[in-house]
Amino acid sequence: MTLPFVCEKRPASGSQGVVVTNAPMGTMAGSEMLAIGGNAVDAAVAALLTLTVVEPMMVGIAGGGIAHLRLADGRHVVFDALSVAGQNARPDMFTPVSDVPDRYMDTKGRRNTIGPSAVAVPGNLRGWYLMQRRYGRLPWADVVEPAIRVAARGFVVSPYLHGAIIEHGNDLRADPEMARMLLPDGAPLDPGSRLVMNDYAESLRLIQAQGDAALHGGDLGRALADRLADDGHVTLADLTAASAIERQAITGTYRGHVIVGPPPPASSGVHIVQMLNMLEPHDLRTMGFGSPETMGLMAQAIALAFEDRRAASGDPDFVDVPVDRFTSKDYARQRMPYESRDTTHVTVADADGTIVSATHTINGLWGACFMVPGTGIIPNNYMLNYDPRPGRALSIVPGKRVPTSMAPMMVLRDGQPVYALGLPGGLRIFPSAMQAIVNLIDHNMTLQQAVEAPRLWTEGHHLELEPAYAFQAEAMRARGHDVRLVKTIGGGMNAIGFAPDGTMTGAGCWRADGTVMAQGGGLARPGIRFVI
Repeated sequence: MTLPFVCEKRPASGSQGVVVTNAPMGTMAGSEMLAIGGNAVDAAVAALLTLTVVEPMMVGIAGGGIAHLRLADGRHVVFDALSVAGQNARPDMFTPVSDVPDRYMDTKGRRNTIGPSAVAVPGNLRGWYLMQRRYGRLPWADVVEPAIRVAARGFVVSPYLHGAIIEHGNDLRADPEMARMLLPDGAPLDPGSRLVMNDYAESLRLIQAQGDAALHGGDLGRALADRLADDGHVTLADLTAASAIERQAITGTYRGHVIVGPPPPASSGVHIVQMLNMLEPHDLRTMGFGSPETMGLMAQAIALAFEDRRAASGDPDFVDVPVDRFTSKDYARQRMPYESRDTTHVTVADADGTIVSATHTINGLWGACFMVPGTGIIPNNYMLNYDPRPGRALSIVPGKRVPTSMAPMMVLRDGQPVYALGLPGGLRIFPSAMQAIVNLIDHNMTLQQAVEAPRLWTEGHHLELEPAYAFQAEAMRARGHDVRLVKTIGGGMNAIGFAPDGTMTGAGCWRADGTVMAQGGGLARPGIRFVI
């Protein structure tokens, strides 16, 4: 089959471990942990902490996310470190301004988007600390060290980071701390310039010494709570009480493979299984990648999954999510007739069989678009993910965990892992992850091809196509779709594939600064004496 695209990046393979992140320094930090004797959990946490430095627009300690671990003994563990609404939050705390689908979450004064009122109780640091202490090998201090080093020494600003500053320049200028760091003299940092984050380096040193307590009740928490006091609902008591939750993974099957993902409040595990169930009766391989028939089926499955997500999705402590029904093949046959997105993701595997697929964020680009003075911390704007209207499945309730589309997924065959993958991208995450799984299983793509392949997306109102799908725009319009051509759908996917001989291959895509490092070789044979 001739594919309508050419891969822009190359994969890397090794037998001792692979780290893939969306920034070179993040990948370097994770690889360093593997090299000094750490496992995939140590590597993933070190990478994520370093990404809070070099991808500050995407992820931070005051954000939230989900990490999916496959342990060396074959168990799957999901760490839910999602943000929650504070105890002072109210269902009517924001005023909606539109019911138009594209502006459904917009509120008066953008209060759920920028500023203290947009900040939910963070969970990232608490989750990272818990999973590293429970399943990592190294001392916590070792895992934090690479992030401190990069923040204190500085790093080179990439065109990707430069573009993110420009995109939200007006909001960043409105906050003195953000403006000082990112727009010196009023102009955005140029690509190739050096960004040093001394305040944040000091915050990381506190975290190195005190663990997650530095933010969840300690000095960093007090600084954050003080900054939120004017117009926020998150208090120091909320930060102290914040928790990360270990949850059981969701599983399904697709063409002889087992699909494993996170449970609610994440949408991905439920709805990726649901969409694959809808597609399974169709011969997608014969239809071909990029054909109008295949694209039409994909769009229909995605739209139906979003319809169910709107009806019943969110925190299982507050919403009855019918997981068994949504993931059943009978339900898929009934539903399917026969005819932002600013996040980061890391995928890590070690030689002992531990795998981590983790997606974490501060929600929107640059989160709430302000920085806590003296700390370098950029808080999340997770309140944007709640429905600003009372009485809905996704409405704001104190203590309610934020809904998410994050999709840190794994695919098994005969009980063994064959793929681990994930990506940033808001509502476009889990449909994009589903398409990558179909690319691998149905279309026989290489890992690199699967993560770089063009994507489509719909929520049922219009159909978005990436540039490499533009050649089918008229065909899809002829099928009744309101087609919109977009630069990207979702963000930089990264993935690891596992071969039967123990070789692991990592791949990152063109949509971000995806970087792969693979380790081979190993220690000397026991008993070897060195001869000079």
